Amino acid sequence: MANHLCFLLLFLIFYRVSAVSHVSVQTGGSITIPCSYDQYYINHVKYWCKGYVWTICSSVVRTDHPKSTDRASISDDITQKVFTVIMTDLEPEDSNTYRCVVEINGGTDSMIQLFYLSVTPGTPELYVDHQEVTGVEGGSVTVCCYFSNSGDMKWCRMGGDCVSGYSGTLNGTSVRLKQTSDANNRTVLTVTMSGLKMENIDWYWCRVGELEMPVHITVSQQTATQRSSKMTSTTQDPTTQQPSVSPTAEPVQTDNTSQGAEGNMEEVHQRSVKVLLISLGMLVVVTAGILVTWKMWRKHKDNKAKDQTTNYSVSADPEQDITYSTVTHTRETAQQDLFPEADDDVTYSTVILQHKAQLKGQTKSAEPDDNVVYSSLALQVTTQHRAAAAQQLLTERRPWLSP
Repeated sequence: MANHLCFLLLFLIFYRVSAVSHVSVQTGGSITIPCSYDQYYINHVKYWCKGYVWTICSSVVRTDHPKSTDRASISDDITQKVFTVIMTDLEPEDSNTYRCVVEINGGTDSMIQLFYLSVTPGTPELYVDHQEVTGVEGGSVTVCCYFSNSGDMKWCRMGGDCVSGYSGTLNGTSVRLKQTSDANNRTVLTVTMSGLKMENIDWYWCRVGELEMPVHITVSQQTATQRSSKMTSTTQDPTTQQPSVSPTAEPVQTDNTSQGAEGNMEEVHQRSVKVLLISLGMLVVVTAGILVTWKMWRKHKDNKAKDQTTNYSVSADPEQDITYSTVTHTRETAQQDLFPEADDDVTYSTVILQHKAQLKGQTKSAEPDDNVVYSSLALQVTTQHRAAAAQQLLTERRPWLSP
């Protein structure tokens, strides 16, 4: 009975401290493993050992010595109370059981984490783009977990709660889970954490079935420029970034939120350039429209003036009656002077009303057959006529002078 109780207690301890149960990495890849410890162990030496049997687990790296080897290193963050182990250039022979251990002076060392590392030549069953993701306070981060195995999908905080299903919260931060497929027909679990806070800085686990992959979330404070840009910009849903990387899960730092200082400045600059280009384009279009309209108006005005000039030059209406007259000059003394001077001129004229034949066209001149009569002007001044008239007058008044 006592043996069963000891076995059950040992199982519970292993279950509690085992943050990673099974990690899969591709040959030649890298992996970072976090080990969380209690406040009581801050000043203790931590180490990482390899071996299935606890009593013969051999130390690989230690926080005192050696801190690193050709393919492994260890570091301790006493502020976060987490020490991390990084393994690189992994080979199939590295597949084994590993432990995170705290050294106890004068006593039995304390194991705080147990996991199994599987190194496979093909694509691992569960991997992420990056194990280190950075976001901005108030912003969001997105993590893509690629998997080929089956089981429950969860997003867990190291030593804390988990979110499963479609959505939930972790320490007041919204978490959304979405399963999709990418262009390479890989099944993807997309995890989005929104409304980041400084207390969200920690290690998290992407878990599918028995496989897990650790991811570290870093949150930085907003600068004055970022706050100003956020106030002036519209709110947009975070977009999923899926960079094309090999499934080696290298601990490369990235910012999936695109809300860093450089990103925001570049975005503001791009928006300013777009606004300027749009304004210039609209100005060019309006100017071209004005020029075309002005030219059409000038052309219309010139055509109208030309039409008016043509109308004024048209000859008189063929239906009108045209009267031609002769100007007559008559001396007032012609009737009173019985004996006009030989040099006196007497002009006789006639005024004739004629009807002009109807024109066949507005611009057509009169044809030769048109009946157009112009007045005649006759000038009759002869000495003989004057003498005869005088003689006749004398005869009428003085008959006695006749022979």
